[in-house]
Amino acid sequence: MSRRTRLILVAAVAAVAALGVIGGAALLGGGDEADALPKGVPPFVVDLGVRTDPEAVALRRAARVYQAGERARAGQVLVGHPSLQAQVGRALASWPDGSLDRLESMARDHPSSGAVLFHLGLARFWNGDQNGALAAWRQASSRDPDSGYAIRSNDLLFRQFPPGLPSFIPSFEAGRGVTSLPPERQLAVLQSRARSGDVRAKLLYGLALQRIERPISARRQYSAAAQLAPRSAEALVADAVGRFEKGHPERAFSRLGPLTRRFPRAATVRFHLGLLLLWLGRVDEAKQQLRIATGRKKSPLAREAQRLLSRLEDVRKPQ
Repeated sequence: MSRRTRLILVAAVAAVAALGVIGGAALLGGGDEADALPKGVPPFVVDLGVRTDPEAVALRRAARVYQAGERARAGQVLVGHPSLQAQVGRALASWPDGSLDRLESMARDHPSSGAVLFHLGLARFWNGDQNGALAAWRQASSRDPDSGYAIRSNDLLFRQFPPGLPSFIPSFEAGRGVTSLPPERQLAVLQSRARSGDVRAKLLYGLALQRIERPISARRQYSAAAQLAPRSAEALVADAVGRFEKGHPERAFSRLGPLTRRFPRAATVRFHLGLLLLWLGRVDEAKQQLRIATGRKKSPLAREAQRLLSRLEDVRKPQ
């Protein structure tokens, strides 16, 4: 199974599996437990893309030791690093002593930082302020939308959806000349190729941006590809998928749905329509679209659709 196929299956099967548990396991679940404070400490989440600089290495290490319960050590790892993510980590390392106040002060000084606002929401929630938490996550989503923090915030704001965002899957790959490179170099090469105006290059760069959780930047690449190739089903599908937002899923469906009539035999249209329907919890409709995609035997996505259907059947079997 290719890496691309594994990514598809992990995302889509996680989507359908989450439909049965997200209501009960949601951070802000209802019932008698809603009034109780969460146990433990707020998570510390880093958003670094493919960065490998010394501060990125320190942030990843701090996040690991923080998760392992060694908060004081995590704070020490971040000493001397000036970024907002590092400051957030140091603030949380002393939880609860002064952590919330420090994050509130940082939010006033940096009102557009997703890192600060997302963690402020977590700190407020752990402090029993659910409305304040929701307000901070809305701000993180609107003020820093091209970030993993916006995606995580929307996961918490729209708990009826599975985590993350659906991803466009091209019918072609970048080739060994790119995939054999280190991630940071891969991204640089894809970015350089996308500047050439080649449609496929833009789609591959958009996909790379999606994978490092830069949804707005990815959307720009997909839209540019669609403008360059307005008769390409693949470019138009990417443009539609890139517009998916949990608060406004219709922005994707209003573009993707009509493509079933314009390109009735395009596997990419049916495959991605099925994929997006999974995010809405409409599993039976999703399966119908995926079955249609499997009939387009000449497309690589026909095989991916069949694999996805098999996995969906497995995940929904009674245990």
